[in-house]
Amino acid sequence: MKPYLPKGYNQKILRAIYEFALIEPGDRILIGFSGGKDSALLVWALGLMAQHRIIQAEVAALTLDLGLEPRLNPEPLRELCARVGVEFYYLPTEIGPAALAADDPCATCSFLRNGRLNRFANRHQFNKVALAHHHDDAVETFLMSILYSGQIRTFLPRTYLDRARITVVRPLVYLREAEIKATQEFIPYQPVARSCPYDGYTYRQKVKDLIAALNKENPAVYANLSKAMRAGRSLTLWPPALTLSDKERGRSDEDEE
Repeated sequence: MKPYLPKGYNQKILRAIYEFALIEPGDRILIGFSGGKDSALLVWALGLMAQHRIIQAEVAALTLDLGLEPRLNPEPLRELCARVGVEFYYLPTEIGPAALAADDPCATCSFLRNGRLNRFANRHQFNKVALAHHHDDAVETFLMSILYSGQIRTFLPRTYLDRARITVVRPLVYLREAEIKATQEFIPYQPVARSCPYDGYTYRQKVKDLIAALNKENPAVYANLSKAMRAGRSLTLWPPALTLSDKERGRSDEDEE
């Protein structure tokens, strides 16, 4: 069967591309291709869009082998890229063992993976790195930031990294996770099983389970989080707590009066 992208997926990805100016003529885009279902869809979609000149950009994909057992077999990933005209790069690393030895393995792994991906992009003259985060990821990150770091934030669809001199784009931000799970109906690819021992036991998984449980009780929970993530106003929040220096400055002002 000739490779294709269903209309609904095409529309949502193009909406993100145009709304957030993710892809521009002449871009050289490197996709972070983990081998999972999300990044497989990103390879498939951007590859087809480039082939049909819907986007005026060069598209390639990089897979980082994290060095965990069982080791990653890159051939199915390479074959998927070839189906849609995406150049494939494969880079063995020892990121996994290094991350597992750290105090915060998940954060360390993410930091090392992103750093390696950005450096590779720079060396090979890619000006953009495309990541496969979807809408559920954004909402989960929003709630995680509140619960675990006391911040109201999530990742942006487009972010310029000054130090790396790379623009990170996320074309799948309008797709739900359930939609991506259904892509095996039209993408001839079996996602790679994760070899990380923390898979399913992360803060993100806890937040994902929490949202699902709350959404069963109140089907508006996910939609409300999504709305707050995008439309929340800082004017409705408490002001920052006064620091010790603020309090001392206030006392000085009172004494002068």
